[in-house]
Formats: sequence, C-alpha cells, structure tokens
Amino acid sequence: MDGRKAEDVKEKAATYNVEGLECYEKWEVEDAITRFKEAVRLAPDDPEYHLNLARARARFGQWEEALTSLRDFIDLESDTRLRQRFRALFEVGMDPVESALTRVMTNEAIPLEEISAAMQMWWEFRIAAGRRNLPMRKPEAWASALDYIIRKLNFRQVTQVEMANKYEVSVSALRSRYQDLVETLDIMPCDYRYFRGEKNPLDMLVQAAIMLDQLEKQFRET
Repeated sequence: MDGRKAEDVKEKAATYNVEGLECYEKWEVEDAITRFKEAVRLAPDDPEYHLNLARARARFGQWEEALTSLRDFIDLESDTRLRQRFRALFEVGMDPVESALTRVMTNEAIPLEEISAAMQMWWEFRIAAGRRNLPMRKPEAWASALDYIIRKLNFRQVTQVEMANKYEVSVSALRSRYQDLVETLDIMPCDYRYFRGEKNPLDMLVQAAIMLDQLEKQFRET
C-alpha cells in the first residue's frame, strides 16, 4: 500500500471512530459498534479503536465480545499502567472494591441480585472510563458510591452520610465517586441495567407514552 492510500485508510478509520463516539454518547450503541468495528478493520494496530469498541460492547451488554476487544487493546497498548488496570478485569478473585462491597452488603442482608448489580456496575464503569486514571488509594470510596447507587435505584432508603459511615469514608469522597459513576455510565432512576425489582416503574412510563401517542393519533384522525 502506497503512502497516499495508507493515509486515506488511516483518515477513514479515524472518521469511523469519531462517528462511533458520537453514536455512543447518543446511546445509539448498535451504530457505535458498527462504526468502531469498521475503524478496527481499517486500522487493526490502533489500540484506541479496540478500546472504544470494548466500551460500546460493554454498554450494549455484549460481555464476552467486550473482553475480546479489551484483550486486543491490551496486546497493542504501550501504557503499562493502563494494561495493568484492564488486566484486572480478567482476574478470577475480587479486587479491593468488590471485597468491600460484598462484605458490607452481605452483612446488611442485601439480596444477592443487588450485590451482583453493584459488581456489574463496577465492571462496566472500569471499561467505560477508558484511558482515565481512576484514583484507587481508598477502594472503600468507590464501594460506598456503588452501594449507594444500587440501593437508591432499588428504592432502599439510605443517605450519603449513612453510606459513608458504613464504609468509613468521607461524604465528599462518596459524592465525587457517585457523580463520576452516574455521569460515565449515564445512569438514570430505575435504570434497567441495575434495577432488580419485579416491576420497573419505567415500564409504566413507556406504556403511558405509547398510549398517549395512540390517543394523539386518534384525536387527530379526520
């Protein structure tokens, strides 16, 4: 491949990557995956495209595929710190955040389904965070924020002060991790990814929206 053609391919891959990021931010996740896959196909040696594909696949719930993309990223990435952080996702045992989570939530008889939701959130967050450096000096701070979000999503009454005390961290540390998790994962009330109740109130909102649309159409019929 001559230099001009190689440059064209590189630019096309970069364009697909930008389009994929735009789709990812708009929750057009299937389209994001398609574009990131094209970027990877055109520039398979660029670790950034593999990482973005992993992020989109994780958001879409394609766990095995996300891990495959992460392995490809790790093989290509030159940043040792990043490689180590993502390798932790393949380890069998629990990390310090997961250990703190399971200890506190189990001691308080939180259902296993909600504990699993907290673990899922932590797994997804570490991928979604991409290249960002995650402060891990106090893993209990992350655990407290994860626990707090899961309890709030599942309608358990708890305050940030109470949760901070359970994990022996400051309220400010909990709050900053809470904001990071919510913004990075774009979490909303009753989020389907982490809600573990029998009936999600969002279902009623969806049904109401459909009914309203039908009534609107009937009203405007001539």
